[in-house]
Amino acid sequence: MKGREIREAFKKGDYVFGTCMVSQSTYWPGVLASLGMDLVFIDTEHVPLGREQVSTMCKLYSKHGIAPVVRIPSPDPYQVSMVLDGGASGIIAPYVETVEQVKSLVGAVKYKPLKGERLNGFIYNNVAIEPELEAYADNQNQDNVLIVNIESVPAINNLDEILKVKGLDAVLVGPHDLSCSLGIPEDYHHPKFKEAIQTIIQKGRAHNVGVGIHVWDQIGYDVEMEWAKLGANFIMHSNDLNIFTKALEKEMNNLKAYLGIENSSESKEVTI
Repeated sequence: MKGREIREAFKKGDYVFGTCMVSQSTYWPGVLASLGMDLVFIDTEHVPLGREQVSTMCKLYSKHGIAPVVRIPSPDPYQVSMVLDGGASGIIAPYVETVEQVKSLVGAVKYKPLKGERLNGFIYNNVAIEPELEAYADNQNQDNVLIVNIESVPAINNLDEILKVKGLDAVLVGPHDLSCSLGIPEDYHHPKFKEAIQTIIQKGRAHNVGVGIHVWDQIGYDVEMEWAKLGANFIMHSNDLNIFTKALEKEMNNLKAYLGIENSSESKEVTI
């Protein structure tokens, strides 16, 4: 999918399917394309990927019709420009909590290359820009997608105002950080956590903004389906390391059991 198609799907409530990829193998884009993935989540917040590596990954996935969205290390407009210049179709900004942060990200994603005082006046103070310039920015950035991580209590408290910001396409829940902010670390079945997720889904869809939760084994794929039924239309499913680890663990355990070898290893969840 192209960025403009993803933006429209988020708005309409259609499902958008993606997964997080750490591996830089050139084989993966073709595999994900064959599985019908719409986008791929490339993380530079927690994964030590360099700018050139990220650019190469973005271009490979784009050639296979998969939109690469890159999570930047912090909600910084200059980091936005770096990954968009490198070929990303969109960005995920981590730990966003304020309207001001979202507006600055909208400026970088949707009004590139406008910067500085003119952009700030337009974004923060509604100072008009020339119609030709606005049309140019709309055309240049029509395939750029803006997604922000909602992963704290302050973000939920400010969610109504955050969702009103024009140019925001989707919110993605960071379950681990959100559970910690709620004071219930990694308790993804706690009533407080469930209530928070339901609030985010309900409010996001009421504003025609896409809503997703990054889900892996520890959280449970059963709740991923439940949340999708509630209206979460951004399906961000696991990551390559976790899926590979679980599949290999199962097969090796079966082989060892057949051979009568006691299993002494225990895999761990790979969270990103």
